[in-house]
Amino acid sequence: MTVLLTNDDGIESPGLEALYKGLSTVTDVVVVAPETDQSGVGRARSGMGDDRPNSVEITDHEWGYVVDGTPADCTAVGLRGIPEAESVDLIVSGCNHGPNVGSYLMGHSGTIGAVVEGVFLGVPGIAVSAYDSETYYPGDDGFEPAGEVMATVVESVLNSQLFDDDTDLLNVNIPSRTPNRMRLTTPLADYETDIKPNGSTNEFDSSYWAARPIAGDGWEPALVDYHGVYPEGSDRAAVVDGEVSITPFQAPQTVVEPHPQLSELAEKYNRTATEAEP
Repeated sequence: MTVLLTNDDGIESPGLEALYKGLSTVTDVVVVAPETDQSGVGRARSGMGDDRPNSVEITDHEWGYVVDGTPADCTAVGLRGIPEAESVDLIVSGCNHGPNVGSYLMGHSGTIGAVVEGVFLGVPGIAVSAYDSETYYPGDDGFEPAGEVMATVVESVLNSQLFDDDTDLLNVNIPSRTPNRMRLTTPLADYETDIKPNGSTNEFDSSYWAARPIAGDGWEPALVDYHGVYPEGSDRAAVVDGEVSITPFQAPQTVVEPHPQLSELAEKYNRTATEAEP
């Protein structure tokens, strides 16, 4: 069994190193990581747009390979472009510098985007982020607990049928201080933005966390001030309480039953088109 390890913070990230060391104690690991920081690029891929050439450079690394592309590029290379590809059973992406919680941020996360790319290519995965409940971002020495927790999680996953049914990926957030509890969670869709004129330009003023006024105007909320704010069972509540948060997902996009009005629209359109035929 082999784990494909990637991230969005780049090959030099201490979070990647922590996961590599932790996972290597329980399974074979091959790293395919971006050459530079690719935070916030979501599922962007090379060749998907005029400003992204349809090629990447791949260079050798002591842990595997380095790619001058996005996290999703790295996953594609790891599953289709290296000798170890056929042995990969699981993708692990991270460890991200700061939490990935809430539906909106998850959609922008390169950490999660790497795993979603893998799911579409037939391999399940786990996106991992580290956080500090006091300072929001962990220091360089705050990733070790994530490596230890993920060794336990991955060993369990590789010996289970977790991904045999409806689950395609897990989103995991791990505190920089050794956690005493793991909570299964769901994400909140708490997001708002304003567009404010600023001279000749317009600025986005976005709230990525519910009840942001508690934390002030900065990107990083003071998590210790949010106890009791979020509903029990949410990923945000688990992070505020300094716990490991695990959220299971299916890969997008999940099809839903059509609304009756949508069916009526299609039927009306088809009737009109039929009547207009010569």
